[in-house]
Amino acid sequence: MAEVILMPRLSDTMTEGVIAAWHKNVGDTVNKGDLLTEIETDKATMELESYQQGVLLHIGTPNGGKLQVNDLLAIIGTAGEDVSALIAKHSEGGKEQVTNEKTEVATTVDTPVAPEEKQEAKAEPATEKKAEATIDISKMDEVVLMPRLSDTMTEGVIAGWQKNVGDTVKKGEVLADIETDKATMELESYKDGILLYQGAKAGEKIMVNDLLCIIGKEGLDINAIVASVKSGATPSAEKEAITENKEEEKATTSTAATAPKEEPKEEATVVNDGRIFASPLAKKLAAEKGVDLKFVKGSGDNGRITKNDVDSYTPPSTTQSTATPVAKEATAVAAEQTVHTPTGTVGFDEVPVSQMRKVIAKRLSESLFTAPHFYLTMSINMDAAVAARTTLNADGKIKISFNDMVLKATAIALKQHPKVNSSWLGDKIRYNHHINIGVAVAVEDGLLVPVVRFADGLSLTQISGLVKDFAQKAKDKKLQPADWEGSTFTISNLGMFGIDEFTAIINTPDACILAIGGISQVPIVKNNAVVPGNIMKVTLSCDHRVVDGATGAAFLQTLKNLLEEPLRMML
Repeated sequence: MAEVILMPRLSDTMTEGVIAAWHKNVGDTVNKGDLLTEIETDKATMELESYQQGVLLHIGTPNGGKLQVNDLLAIIGTAGEDVSALIAKHSEGGKEQVTNEKTEVATTVDTPVAPEEKQEAKAEPATEKKAEATIDISKMDEVVLMPRLSDTMTEGVIAGWQKNVGDTVKKGEVLADIETDKATMELESYKDGILLYQGAKAGEKIMVNDLLCIIGKEGLDINAIVASVKSGATPSAEKEAITENKEEEKATTSTAATAPKEEPKEEATVVNDGRIFASPLAKKLAAEKGVDLKFVKGSGDNGRITKNDVDSYTPPSTTQSTATPVAKEATAVAAEQTVHTPTGTVGFDEVPVSQMRKVIAKRLSESLFTAPHFYLTMSINMDAAVAARTTLNADGKIKISFNDMVLKATAIALKQHPKVNSSWLGDKIRYNHHINIGVAVAVEDGLLVPVVRFADGLSLTQISGLVKDFAQKAKDKKLQPADWEGSTFTISNLGMFGIDEFTAIINTPDACILAIGGISQVPIVKNNAVVPGNIMKVTLSCDHRVVDGATGAAFLQTLKNLLEEPLRMML
């Protein structure tokens, strides 16, 4: 049976999406985990993976076309399957088309015809009933899928339901509180009706685009919709899979009983050299299972590894050989010796990995192992900056921090060096004209990076107020996706923790990140005399695909000049 895919809500403010690129054409075979299309939202361009398998029978709009949230995006089913009824249902005027079709069928049946024609006429209503049944089963308008509430979100946890099954729901009412990798957010309903089904209980996880709930009219057959949305393998296929698993278990048991105790160690074969192409879901699953993707053969386009490939991968078994006579003798000698055995209790705590920590691990790993990092470190004399800050804060009305001054100087330097204010996009490089600086903020569960937008046009007072506000929101878990998305450059400051210098991992898709150390009083040479000086070390991490050494060095030189002569920032 054909399955309908609707345009998902990929951010909390998204109302429509633009098809940036289709990765599958009509007629192509689609597997679960295959990259179906790239969708441009109001926040970012995101990849949409298929959570169904079959043949792509219909696409809702070509490349560059727009679709509203919950408009028909695609239909996946069996080759040759008639999907005209589904297309009509989800298109404008679909109801009139279906009504006209019914009228035509009724007219055909009422008209006297020859015996052979009567048989054909009888067959038509049966076909129409099948079509109607298909429409009833695929009432996807009532389905609410787990939205992607941030550009890095892959799953959400139901923090709490605000509506129970059977409650009346109106547009704009809060359905549930959902914990993402960044914050706990309220999900408002964009439909009217009755809450008929919940896809998970409070505290449970749901993957993005999995069934969250069903909202419709009382009496709606939700079982068919749930089966349609969640369909992966048919019951018969599941039975076959169970049977195969049992047979495999029997075969394994039989082999284990008859096999000798010692077997040679199997060697794993490397099938992926260099860069590994895998879907985000496959990477996530491999990380959870501890599977090295270089040994997994991909079945997707151009050898791309999918979730199914990771699920079906079995690492080679290894067996330990029995101890050699020499080892046995050494063990016996050791046993005869009197050794003092230390006493104590082994203890540890294990806690589940939070959504935030999962995404931090995923994004930073992808950045470090995908973007070729190189690092440039420079020492900056902050004597003039220390004096300027003392003067600015003298009246006590405002409190400018050194971080505020570095952010302001960075914004001005980025304006002069636009190649540093850039992003790697695979087949092109984006040089940003606007300057949005992300400021890394430590929170209890990890790290958040709220964005100071158009920083080059802000005063030191405005920057100070925004940074303080973001820091408080981050600690209170009140930041929204709009607060942390869209950075073009990032600053990470550990100077307040007594760190002299460090290197930071680039916050992709930014091309660079600036790591700021503390200000230390050290002896310096000034006017041919050794005097104490306030020195701050900064390290610029650069993506070598975008920024070269000379470009990064020139940016740091400009930053150094601005901080060593703060009056330059007033020009």
